[in-house]
Amino acid sequence: MAHASAPSPQFPPAAGMEILFSQQQIAARVQEIGKQISDEYAGQSIVLIGVLKGAAIFLSDLARAITVDNTFDFVAVSSYGRARVSSGAVKLIKDIDNPIEGKHVILVEDILDTGLTLSYLRGLMLQHKPASLKIATCLDKPDRRLVPIEADYIGFKIPNAFVIGYGMDYAEVYRNIPDIRLFPESAAGH
Repeated sequence: MAHASAPSPQFPPAAGMEILFSQQQIAARVQEIGKQISDEYAGQSIVLIGVLKGAAIFLSDLARAITVDNTFDFVAVSSYGRARVSSGAVKLIKDIDNPIEGKHVILVEDILDTGLTLSYLRGLMLQHKPASLKIATCLDKPDRRLVPIEADYIGFKIPNAFVIGYGMDYAEVYRNIPDIRLFPESAAGH
């Protein structure tokens, strides 16, 4: 019995995609954010909490760009699945491993778009009673915001375009591309 299945995603070569931010631009901006955080938290230690999987590469670069004592932890949430558009429902798949009560915490995300995920995570982290809680995002897409939330540290503001690379994927592909590229709308089924 044959039944229609969803069209499988197309994965055009990343080499043909327009580079939005080069490796050098990203590295320079991460260093700037690292310095800003180091200055603001001078003499203190901080906990970076990365949102898996997209933020892993940004977090590892950021951690090394911060000169004050820092450690990191990870959370994983489910909202997108394999779809390109968030369902709006967010659920926690992996919680932090170590207590953050009384600690200075920075939530690290790859993209702040609708704000639903970060808003949910911020609420969750505040229940742990950190000394402070800030948000760092590699990319900010303010046009997509559905809930009022802003990041304290922003790598780059971008228009409402779909991007891949530097940890960000399309159906789990392209995370390892070292720069950030525009994913062609035609390949994404639009």
